[in-house]
Amino acid sequence: MRRRGSRAGSWISFLIILAVGICMIYPLVWMFFASFKTNNEINLGTGLLPAQYDVSGFIKGWRSTGQYTYTDYFANTFLLVIPTVAFTVISSTLVSYGFARFAFRGSRLLFGIMLSTLMVPNAVLIIPRYLLFRDLNWLNTYLPFWMPAVLGCYPFFIYQEVQFLRGIPRDLDEAARIDGCGSFQILIRILMPILKPSLISVCIFQTIWTWNDFMNPLIYINSVSKYPLALALRMGLDVAAAANWNEIMAMASVSIVPLVIMFFCLQKYFVEGIATSGLKG
Repeated sequence: MRRRGSRAGSWISFLIILAVGICMIYPLVWMFFASFKTNNEINLGTGLLPAQYDVSGFIKGWRSTGQYTYTDYFANTFLLVIPTVAFTVISSTLVSYGFARFAFRGSRLLFGIMLSTLMVPNAVLIIPRYLLFRDLNWLNTYLPFWMPAVLGCYPFFIYQEVQFLRGIPRDLDEAARIDGCGSFQILIRILMPILKPSLISVCIFQTIWTWNDFMNPLIYINSVSKYPLALALRMGLDVAAAANWNEIMAMASVSIVPLVIMFFCLQKYFVEGIATSGLKG
């Protein structure tokens, strides 16, 4: 009876998860198939599958309507995202290593102040950041995205890595010091390999957040030649003319492909980075 009850519970859980998963993935599936439809079929049709598959939406959408194509927008997005992610990983690791492994005067106060910045709404920071970047002549460049990553301005990632590092026994540090390693060597040779799941989860989160960011590029970037994908997709919604929805859906489908590939390639480490908190001593 217990086995039957456990099996029934497992099947119920599976069906609930399946139903929720279908509800979450259905908009993406609809967007993909809408890429092969005509505008009339998108606006008037009710079926999921197109009556006739048409790839012109991908071809015309990639060419875009202006001087630049989606090749330029993809290049801009990679130029924006890759340095931001790399700088975030480096700065977050160094700052979290300092908080987790070194005892210095005021460390708890500084750590508390850092955590308190998580409670500040992003809308409050828009105007001060804009004025600061304007005075530094960083507008219409990618520096407003790169420099905060260089300076460790992402407390969520710092907190995540601090918690991971605190779960790693200090015996490893002491053993490395006996072997002649300094603080930096301990971080690079001993702790970084253990931090791999946490670092990869930072890469995934920061990549998705920066790749999908619309508000900040809209505020800081005003040249079409430097537009990332988020702004390029918005340009397709021209208020002066009818929107070509098949082209917009096609380019939206293409724009998420790198994120989907990255997630499925790194999901193993992503789960480890979120579910674990380091070695248990």
